[in-house]
Amino acid sequence: MAKKIIQLKSFHTPNTLEAGCDEAGRGCLAGPVVAAAVILPANFQHDQLTDSKKLSDVQRRKLRPVVEENALAWAVGIVSNEEIDEINILNASFLAMHRALDQLKQIPERILVDGNRFKPYKNIPHDCIIKGDGKYLSIAAASILAKTYRDDIMIELHEKYPVYDWHKNMGYPTQKHRDMIQIHGTTPHHRMSFNLIDRQQKIEFPE
Repeated sequence: MAKKIIQLKSFHTPNTLEAGCDEAGRGCLAGPVVAAAVILPANFQHDQLTDSKKLSDVQRRKLRPVVEENALAWAVGIVSNEEIDEINILNASFLAMHRALDQLKQIPERILVDGNRFKPYKNIPHDCIIKGDGKYLSIAAASILAKTYRDDIMIELHEKYPVYDWHKNMGYPTQKHRDMIQIHGTTPHHRMSFNLIDRQQKIEFPE
C-alpha cells in the first residue's frame, strides 16, 4: 500500500509573491552545493510534491518538469567545491541560494528558506522554516530541483572519476567513498576543507 503524502501549504503569507529556497549537498565530500529558488502560483496544489528526501529518484525526476512547467519563476544556483573551501559550507549554501534568487525572472516579495539560518538577500523579507521542505510547496519544489540538478552534476563527474561511486553516493561520505579516497587520493572536485578520511587513518594524498 502506497504511503499517503500529506498535502503541503501553498503559501506562508497571504497575497504575497513567495520564493521557496532549499539546497542540496551540504554534507558531501565532493562536488558543489546546489540551491534552487521557486515561485509557484498562489493556489498551486500537487498531491505528490513534498520534501525531496522523502521521494525516490524516479519520483523526483517525474516532479522536476511539473515544477518547472508550473512555476511562475525558478532558478538554480551553484557554488563550487573550491568556493566552499574558501568561504565554508554554511556561507556557500547561502551564496548558492542568492545565486538562484539572482536568476529569477520575477522578484519575490518574500523568501521562504528551509532551515534555521539565512543571510538576508537584498531588502526582501525572509522566513527560516525548520523542515520547511515538508511544510511548504515552494520549498519542497526547490528541494527537488536542487537535488536533481546536483545529482546530474555528480553522475556526469562519475564518468570521469568512476572509482568513487558518485553516481550512487552523489559525493556523500559513504564508507566506500572514504575507502577510495584512501586508495586513490583526491580529485579536483573534493572539498579539501572537509574531513575526507578517518582522522585515525590519515594519509598523504598524491599530487
